[in-house]
Amino acid sequence: MQREAVEQLSRELAGKSPEKILRSAVDFFGASQVALASSFGAEDQVLFDLLHKAQLPVTVFTLDTGRLPQESYDVLDSTRKHYGHEIEVLFPETSAVENMQSRYGPNLFYESVELRRECCRIRKVEPLKRKLSTLTAWICGLRREQSVTRSAVAPIEWDGAFGLYKINPLAEVTEEWVWEYIKSNHVPYNALHDRGYPSIGCAPCSRAVKPGEDIRAGRWWWESPEHKECGLHREKH
Repeated sequence: MQREAVEQLSRELAGKSPEKILRSAVDFFGASQVALASSFGAEDQVLFDLLHKAQLPVTVFTLDTGRLPQESYDVLDSTRKHYGHEIEVLFPETSAVENMQSRYGPNLFYESVELRRECCRIRKVEPLKRKLSTLTAWICGLRREQSVTRSAVAPIEWDGAFGLYKINPLAEVTEEWVWEYIKSNHVPYNALHDRGYPSIGCAPCSRAVKPGEDIRAGRWWWESPEHKECGLHREKH
């Protein structure tokens, strides 16, 4: 598949609706070669609903790191039942987690950026790599306004970290648009959003944000903003 054709499609989809981006990208790559990676945050729930309404037979998978809040499991279950859609659950390698925690302890992520990224690598990045190695493109809920590390997100872009294409149907929408969609379409969502959590990851690494804070301020809040990625969305070529 020529990179130029994908770049041209991405340019053509700039400014288009999330529905249009999603349909066009899935048609281009083929449904069997595309999957939605969901953490069951607000954006991912919108994408799940859009896929369901468009009847696009795309696999939906999630990463169970072993450190998720109960509310994330609750919304996984409610989503599965609401849509009648099977959700593939991926886990980290048991031996890698055992070795990491034996060596560094259960709270290593607070010690340094390097150890936090190592925890993310073992619990999230490696399981994701295994899944993405079977695909041509993956669908993500990235939005440009989420953080300084995401300000240049395009509708479709090459993911140099994992060696496939990344589809970002929500790249240009606002947080307000996301929540209007959820409310008007009765989409299940994580109860932690109602408690001031705009971004939800592992329980020890997520907190509610204060009024006026950036929407990503609750993720790895002890780190500076330019470091706030787990490795799933860091590298771009």
